[in-house]
Amino acid sequence: MGSFSTWISAMRLRTLPLSIAGIIIAGCLAYSNGVFKWDIFILAILTTLSFQILSNLANDYGDGVKGTDNEDRIGPVRAIQSGKISPKALHNGIKLNILISIIFALLLIYSAFGVKHFLLGLFFLVLAAGSVVAAIRYTVGNSAYGYKGLGDIFVFVFFGLVSVIGGYVLFAKQIDFITILPAITIGFLSTGVLNLNNMRDRLSDTKANKITLAVKLGEKNVKRYHNFLILGAIVLSGLFGIIYFTSPYNVMFMISYVPLLLHLKRVNANKEPKLLDPELKKLALTTVLLAILLGIGHVLPF
Repeated sequence: MGSFSTWISAMRLRTLPLSIAGIIIAGCLAYSNGVFKWDIFILAILTTLSFQILSNLANDYGDGVKGTDNEDRIGPVRAIQSGKISPKALHNGIKLNILISIIFALLLIYSAFGVKHFLLGLFFLVLAAGSVVAAIRYTVGNSAYGYKGLGDIFVFVFFGLVSVIGGYVLFAKQIDFITILPAITIGFLSTGVLNLNNMRDRLSDTKANKITLAVKLGEKNVKRYHNFLILGAIVLSGLFGIIYFTSPYNVMFMISYVPLLLHLKRVNANKEPKLLDPELKKLALTTVLLAILLGIGHVLPF
């Protein structure tokens, strides 16, 4: 079955803050517009975390049984790869996590919409089901989309658009244009984290026939793509700061541009894939920092 610490490691706790970046922004924007509710916010956080943990466990399972996680891989040793958790035990853990995710999602949907907003509730129920399927099918199965270079699209949609825009709808029961630019920004940065991970593993993934977008693009073009994602996030968030400027607090998130630009400098100069691993944590935490500062900037009085 594996020890408690092994299961905690398999959950990849360092990925969890990034998963709630969009919810933080959605909650803060909802607060600034007078529609915030703590129960919805807390349940949205718990639901998102449960989906992310599900994705992490499924990713470990899928790559483990396919043999993608092997001695050629640069990143941390995974649960099945290490032999500390058997494929059967991890499979059972995934099924338990699916149940937990569904329970949190149902509680969230009922808390947000009740019976008064039945159609919205039904839509989010379908969205929740789609999130579970997407979390599993990233690496599990013969048609896993993570092996076809489609992971970036799903990360952009779920970490960016669904998290920010969908998160705001949970509170306001409607879409607000103020969420569009932050959603794309967080989507770009979250996709950047995945792309960085795939850049690090590009050579081992190629050997294992895991065709990520990084594998398709090659060493030079994948760096250009990474520049597009990070610089795109900076430009669009900067545009958001200008359009919705009412106070200096609104633009304090621009502090995060410094570590983002330093990150790009290191990535563009990189020649050793293993040296990209520390950049994963830096980019993820900088994304969370941007989300917190952007959100708080619209909550603080002016």
